[in-house]
Amino acid sequence: MSHEPTKHGKVAVFTAGSWGTAFSIVLADAGNEVVLWARREELAREINEHHENPDYQPGIELPPAVSATHDVEKALHGADMVVLATPSQSLRAGLTEWAPYIEPDAVIVSLMKGVELGTLERMSEVIAQVTGAGPERIAVVSGPNLSPEIARREPAASVVACADEAVAKMIQDRIHSPAFRPYTSTDVLGCELGGAYKNVVGLAVGMAVGLGFGDNTTASVITRGLAETARLATALGANPLTLMGLAGLGDLVATCSSPLSRNRTFGEKLGRGMTTEEIYATTRQVAEGAKSCSSLLALARQTGVDAPIAEHVDAVVAGRMTAQEMMDAFIARDTKAETD
Repeated sequence: MSHEPTKHGKVAVFTAGSWGTAFSIVLADAGNEVVLWARREELAREINEHHENPDYQPGIELPPAVSATHDVEKALHGADMVVLATPSQSLRAGLTEWAPYIEPDAVIVSLMKGVELGTLERMSEVIAQVTGAGPERIAVVSGPNLSPEIARREPAASVVACADEAVAKMIQDRIHSPAFRPYTSTDVLGCELGGAYKNVVGLAVGMAVGLGFGDNTTASVITRGLAETARLATALGANPLTLMGLAGLGDLVATCSSPLSRNRTFGEKLGRGMTTEEIYATTRQVAEGAKSCSSLLALARQTGVDAPIAEHVDAVVAGRMTAQEMMDAFIARDTKAETD
């Protein structure tokens, strides 16, 4: 059965990085008019002239419904949906600049997977603070979202979560394309924590791979990582079933299994002996887990939850421990019941 996209309204996507560009393809395929905001005017011009984002999704032709601009006001004017896909630690600064131009009834959708350093706030909480939008106007999309595969229109599914179920369903309709199937949830907290924590677990798995370990080791880290994520999420009030679904296990498997994952790749380099500074010097892509591990660890400690993976990953990223020492420390830890 063919999927004929319904004609929808205008969506502004901030910013024109890898994930924002890939999601703009989903939005266009689902029948939306999409405007990508690019930090650099020359990138916006390249996108408009060549229908391609050469810096972040080279070789992928963008649909005719996608255009780009460097003008914030132009991007947001008339947009009834605003999609935010920016590195989580720079959201507050960016959104403070963009918020005055967001239409008063626009729904704001977060694609970001991180917890803010210092405040320990999730991205939806930062959005609420900066824009004053209520929970019925803020949603998150989370799941196995490796952007090169999404950009190539390989079949994928995700979860759109909003406190208001009707709004979640409206967004579901707006982003359902022939290759992208969204499910709905009202568990914003569970979806956001699953999305942020899997990056940290991805770093740990990458380190194991970089050290030369095989599938038993990586499967063990993935499974204990899921348990750790669920412990923190449920302690904070999330539905444990969310962590068993696309925004939890699904996202975790994709991030930990794929060489396309920035976090796993970052972890592999740490496992091979590179320092965090050396890795940052060789890539323009942001590995969210390297930034969020300390904030997730602080959140776990504040909540009274045992978080050995976040603790050890943070130590390696900060240079206080080697990847090999991290693996040794995991095995040396006191054993507990498997359900702990």
